[in-house]
Amino acid sequence: MIIPILREIVSSPVVDIIRHLKMSPGMTVKELCVPLKMSYMGVKQHCDALVKKGYLDTWRHAVPHGRPEKIYRLTSKLTPLFPKSDGVMLTEMLNHAERIFGHTAPEKLIYAYFQSQAEKYAGRIAQETELENKALVLSRMRTTDGFMSVVEVAGNGALRLVDYHCPYADLALKFPLIEEIECEMIERLLGCTVERAVEERSGLKRIIYQIKRA
Repeated sequence: MIIPILREIVSSPVVDIIRHLKMSPGMTVKELCVPLKMSYMGVKQHCDALVKKGYLDTWRHAVPHGRPEKIYRLTSKLTPLFPKSDGVMLTEMLNHAERIFGHTAPEKLIYAYFQSQAEKYAGRIAQETELENKALVLSRMRTTDGFMSVVEVAGNGALRLVDYHCPYADLALKFPLIEEIECEMIERLLGCTVERAVEERSGLKRIIYQIKRA
């Protein structure tokens, strides 16, 4: 993935700020200070510099007491920094397959691809018995594949898998069947009902798979 490579090449807290913000719906300076182990003013200085360049934007979040918190989040200007498949090339290949082998060919190829992905994931997930552990293993493997995926557990025990990046988002625009097949794959892997939702802020999307416990 792009961010780990940048961290090896460039010694800068900016890279870590971008990584943490990418894998969140937005964070305050105070929240960023903890994983970065930096002072409040040090983090704020970097965030404000990124805002001026258009890489971050901000919004105010009301709190029970005191002034609203300023939340920093990435803008779509940073999209080229993150890995993605060659959507144009893959779309053309699927279009050629349709012309040569018939209108069902793209669908068959997409199903075959996700079947191979499911088999790859299933080998690791099968070693886990608890639903939350299965979700954690799946999120780690999907992160390796470029999805920047995390598992979130709410206070009431609600469980969800969140993808903060989709390497083949452009391809899914042309073939929306991909979104349905992927959700079905996650359901089979976790052995429970999964509901897919999309949230968009600042031109960036995060895909939420709400996991329904049995």
